[in-house]
Amino acid sequence: MNAVPLFPRVALIGFGLIGGSIARGTRAQGLAGEIVATARSAATRARVKELGIVDRVVESNAEAVKDADLVILSIPVGACGPVAQEIAPYLKPGAIVSDVGSVKGAVVRDMAPHLPDNVHFIPAHPVAGTENSGPDSGFAELFTNRWCILTPPEGADPAAVERLGEFWSTLGANVEVMKPDHHDLVLAVTSHLPHLIAYTIVSTADELEDVTRSEVLKFSAGGFRDFTRIAASDPTMWRDVFLNNKDAVLEMLGEFQEDLSKLTRAIRRGDGDALFDHFTRTRAIRRGILDIGQDEAKADFGRTHAGLKKKQ
Repeated sequence: MNAVPLFPRVALIGFGLIGGSIARGTRAQGLAGEIVATARSAATRARVKELGIVDRVVESNAEAVKDADLVILSIPVGACGPVAQEIAPYLKPGAIVSDVGSVKGAVVRDMAPHLPDNVHFIPAHPVAGTENSGPDSGFAELFTNRWCILTPPEGADPAAVERLGEFWSTLGANVEVMKPDHHDLVLAVTSHLPHLIAYTIVSTADELEDVTRSEVLKFSAGGFRDFTRIAASDPTMWRDVFLNNKDAVLEMLGEFQEDLSKLTRAIRRGDGDALFDHFTRTRAIRRGILDIGQDEAKADFGRTHAGLKKKQ
């Protein structure tokens, strides 16, 4: 825990999985003298008060950012522009304004024009999450050994970038600085396209006429089961991701369709060598992820299993 808080006051706008995890981690590490939070829903604000993990819960975004040294928007990407316009007159000079969205080009485009010149605008993307949402879903360890990508616009103050990087690294994240457009291309293939595929596969299974929904649920093998976890992610957030990163997603989707066509031809022709070579190459990607510590090689992806019942 920090003896002296890195930021006297931190304001969190939005309080789902990411906002709640930031609040818990910030408190655990002593990164803020005071944590102020708000959320669009009155029910969410009431629940945050009940949880007692922030110092104050306020009703408006303007009230939340007053005198805040760090402001983080943990809201859908499509809402960032309007919220930036709303809070701009109330921002403290010298404050750092950031976000957590998984699209950065659109965030820079939509937020920057509204923010005053006397604040530091440094978009960020913590590449971490689960399929759960809401104020109860967060936990302080969410960012441990995950990456947080900072995408400062041209001319951003290096000292402010470094300070925000220190904030995220203290929460346990590995910090990388990247240009917004390059970030969007990288995330299109590592995150956005996999989510799109997961949503599509689960939807296809749901629409089959010759296989009942009960059979799909009952006989879900590991692969489909893991797709359903991804496809359970927040619909509003992912709608905004695809609408705001459509160029990069469409580019990666084109590459995917070409690879899918190659596999289709190999299966149709019975080309076992082509299939084996393809699967061998992709298997190496998984090993690389394990080697750099971005996942664990636990059996059955770390799922717990009940013991066998003894025969009576």
